[in-house]
Amino acid sequence: MKQTKKLFAVAIGLVVFSACQKEGRRDHDDRNDKGPGHVYTITNDAKFNVLIDFRRSENGMLTRDSSYATGGSGTGSGLGSQGAVIITDDEIILAVNAGSNSISSFKSTNHGLELKSTINSGGLMPISITQHNHIVFVLNAGGDGNISGFILGNDGRLSSIPNSTKPLSGSNVGPAQISFVNDGSALAITEKNSNKITTYTLNGTMHTLGSANPTPFGFAVGRNGNIFVSEAAGGAAGASTLSSYHIDNNGEISLVDGPIATNQSAACWVVITGNGKYAYTTNTGSNNISSFSINISTGGINLLKGISATTGNKPIDADFSNNSKFLYVLTSASNTINSFSVDENGSLHNLQTIEGLSTSSAGLAAK
Repeated sequence: MKQTKKLFAVAIGLVVFSACQKEGRRDHDDRNDKGPGHVYTITNDAKFNVLIDFRRSENGMLTRDSSYATGGSGTGSGLGSQGAVIITDDEIILAVNAGSNSISSFKSTNHGLELKSTINSGGLMPISITQHNHIVFVLNAGGDGNISGFILGNDGRLSSIPNSTKPLSGSNVGPAQISFVNDGSALAITEKNSNKITTYTLNGTMHTLGSANPTPFGFAVGRNGNIFVSEAAGGAAGASTLSSYHIDNNGEISLVDGPIATNQSAACWVVITGNGKYAYTTNTGSNNISSFSINISTGGINLLKGISATTGNKPIDADFSNNSKFLYVLTSASNTINSFSVDENGSLHNLQTIEGLSTSSAGLAAK
């Protein structure tokens, strides 16, 4: 047990060390950055999982570009998670293969993306990935669930970290998301069934806190160790909330503000603007988006609009472009990506709808 904790501490410790050697990802709040970018999602097909690349123009419009086999398979149905596809600091694309218990990495080349590795996830049914510098952790939802760590090489290849696999807070906890917090000093995990937020510290110590409202789901990492968590309230009509929590360097979790009512149903996914001023929940049960203002200093939140924008049927994953001028939302029943422009005051405006996505699509990451 001591050896396992030591190796886990080494794995997380690499994050802290590398954070001192290299700047992290920029805050993405330069609204004068008008360059093009990309939006990625996975088909999550039960036979052959595929990463779909949409090219983003300077005005936010999307054009379907290319498709890339991940070398794994999906589940053919929803994952119920946030973070199934992410873009790392070095713009490596990481994606889960929930049906084949693996994760894949892609690196950009002059000819598009190149698959660099497909590696066992260290558990069953990986659903969420997080990264800080050269360390990656994946959240596995199958069986009793666990988390497992990987090294991300400069060449984009993943290699597993021995003895980095750790359990969740119990059995059948219904995990939803994993993310590094506090510049990589801890990992945070939401558990839908146990109604808990769980953290792991540098030495592998677990901390848990009951959520302010039932069914903590997706979350966004803000400033000063604060996270903003959607609470779906078991899908009850009009009962969803958003709460903010503080996680200190020791992994201790405390409620900062909330639960703040969205007055909508099944708020499950959360994103925040790069400047940390605004948070948005996608409300799967009411087919819309709610917006909140954030007090960056305190982590306090206020509801701006219960319905900030309407979407297609059952909105799930969402992400901002790297300048936070555009918001993209995946819908699981309409099989679309809804695009919105974002005003400086946080208001959303419909921009475009991309149709014809796979009925099992999951995860969404934008740059």
